Amino acid sequence: MASEKGQPGGKSSSSRRVTSPSQTIPHERELIVIARQEANLRATPEALKAAPGYQVEPLANSLASQGLVLEPLFGVSEERLKVEAASVAPSADGAPPDLSVYYRVQAPDERLDELAASLRKHPAIAAAYVKPPAELAAMSTSAVEARTLNDMAPLPDEAPPISPDFSARQTYLNAAPAGIDARYAWTVSGGRGAGVRITDCEWGWRFTHEDLTQNQGGVVVGTAITDDNHGTAVLGEFSGDHNGLGISGICPDAVVTGAAFSMPTASVIRQAANRLGPGDIMLLEIHRAGPRATGVGQQGYIAIEWWPDDFDAIRYAVNRGIVVVEAAGNGAQNLDDPVYNTPSPGFPATWRNPFNRANRDSGAILVGAGAPPPNTHGRDWGPDRSRLDFSNYGSAIDAQRWGREVTSTGYGDLQGGSSRDVWYTDTFSGTSSASPIVVGALGCVQGALRAAGRIPLSPARARDLLRTTGSPQQDAPGRPATQRIGNRPNLRQLIPAALQTNHFIGVQFTGTVPAGQTRRWFTFNWPAHWHVVWTVVPTSITPGGPQVRWKVQVERASDKYITYWINITNVSSAAANIEARYAVLGW
Repeated sequence: MASEKGQPGGKSSSSRRVTSPSQTIPHERELIVIARQEANLRATPEALKAAPGYQVEPLANSLASQGLVLEPLFGVSEERLKVEAASVAPSADGAPPDLSVYYRVQAPDERLDELAASLRKHPAIAAAYVKPPAELAAMSTSAVEARTLNDMAPLPDEAPPISPDFSARQTYLNAAPAGIDARYAWTVSGGRGAGVRITDCEWGWRFTHEDLTQNQGGVVVGTAITDDNHGTAVLGEFSGDHNGLGISGICPDAVVTGAAFSMPTASVIRQAANRLGPGDIMLLEIHRAGPRATGVGQQGYIAIEWWPDDFDAIRYAVNRGIVVVEAAGNGAQNLDDPVYNTPSPGFPATWRNPFNRANRDSGAILVGAGAPPPNTHGRDWGPDRSRLDFSNYGSAIDAQRWGREVTSTGYGDLQGGSSRDVWYTDTFSGTSSASPIVVGALGCVQGALRAAGRIPLSPARARDLLRTTGSPQQDAPGRPATQRIGNRPNLRQLIPAALQTNHFIGVQFTGTVPAGQTRRWFTFNWPAHWHVVWTVVPTSITPGGPQVRWKVQVERASDKYITYWINITNVSSAAANIEARYAVLGW
């Protein structure tokens, strides 16, 4: 199957598409409106209401005269969204996101920009902006040629009665550094992902595929389209059955569902999050045209967290303890470029660039696309683990995986025929193919932790472990490792690091409590996954009776950190010197 460097080979031009799905991804922009929190806006089918001092009648009359409706973006009442927000942990930069202030207006595309500008003039409105359509990673961004990713055509020949075992072609399952060593994970109790739930957010899946029959929950949010090759290939990477035929998924014991973007993307993310729990995993297989999009293919496309509503929906999921894995995008962009510090027209004044995590942090794991080992399937895309030319890069990228030559379910260029239930591919590509491998690796880790009776990785802990373990990125001509896409996960390192435990003791602070009084101390930035016990001991000797009592209160300051508040009461008649001792029992 030899071919030119970096060019697909081994298939003749006669193997053109034998069938074409009838539905495609909607290509629609979205007009998003953000109300001022203090306006306490409420939009119902009957009327618009707001807090005293905010006159919303002109806004309501303007919309009504044009046949337009301001509707809650997330599809439920503002009160319900506030109750949901109160039930989740705060983010690292403050309170949970307030999803109740988000609305949308549906109108013909040619009117959206004009309407956004008009809406921004109303006192109750803080922001109104138009989002580019969300898209799958489909087009190359090469300056030399506009090659297309994932446009494989199915072979016309009918599949054999029993599909061959293609797992030997899944080199990404093998030991590091070429693969993630999923085969090692399968030897660890729980290492196939048992007890873990994964939701893939995109547009379509073929849940009737012969290699996707176990642990499949179907579509649980939205309405899927019939253009299902992409989603089918994604699922195959981490959820493919271990049945001796076709391919083998990385964490096949995890329960997998789909959430379809048949409604606004942020709304789908929220609904998917409400069906998952702490330690479960959400995959976002989309990106959008960013401020440097050229109109040539998907050059300039970036991760969706750059847009305020998507950022807050992701943050909502992360605050619920869900590990969100997000494709960094196929736009060939440096996400550290200052251009991303400039808000899009109509963004709120409080917006800050999330690709600079010192500003604000969605909590998602951003995944870039790296080259597979040279000669994989007879092709060479550059040095192993080097950045592929289309992959976005930057300091916010947390991990990489194969962005070319991924063998999985769907498309039919490896095995085709008239039944799409037996199609397989050898060439799934993009950050779309990289992100599911990271999801699979995390599914193995979470399953191993659950089997050991341990708490699952939090989103922050998962990100930290991906950044501190794995096979390092390598240089390629013109694409040095300083163009960060991160390490390739290595489960032989990742699982032991997650299961590792330790214990130690120490004195955190000392002080004096006057007789009969109570003093409060706090100590912060304790890793949330540590198990900590506190004891307060008097160091001044006063025999004859008890001297102090204490009470420990706990604040979940963020996904990553705990703050302990320690109230110490002196129950004696003399001042007491104390020391607060901690014992970390493990994690």
